Amino acid sequence: MKIKDVIQHKGNQAVVTIGPEATVRELVALLAEHNVGALVVSEDGERVAGIVSERDVVRRLHQDATVLEHAVSSIMTADVRTCAADDGLTDLMQTMTEHRIRHVPVVADGRLTGIISIGDVVKNRIGELEFERDQLDHYVHQT
Repeated sequence: MKIKDVIQHKGNQAVVTIGPEATVRELVALLAEHNVGALVVSEDGERVAGIVSERDVVRRLHQDATVLEHAVSSIMTADVRTCAADDGLTDLMQTMTEHRIRHVPVVADGRLTGIISIGDVVKNRIGELEFERDQLDHYVHQT
């Protein structure tokens, strides 16, 4: 299975981005508004400058209560793991596990085209397992 197959099955394929100079308070509002766990940081909505998650906010909040007034760039991860639409899902699962990340931007020709979350991966994998189970059940109960 390819990343593009998982993205096609997502209900909403739009990627919410935030500028690096936006405040962490604005970030929190966008995370809540869109009910997502991470946003891609981008100046133009196409090039990936970083990624920032709820986890990043919480960890910084523990260290500095004023972090909500800081720029997103101060807490984002700048070394972003990305994938391509034609990459295999198994490889992505391995990357997510090895690097302990939950969100991976999908990039084509340096341009942001989507984002895939661990939830998307799990949902897809459950669907595959259910299909296999149904096929095996059908095979076993043929008369």
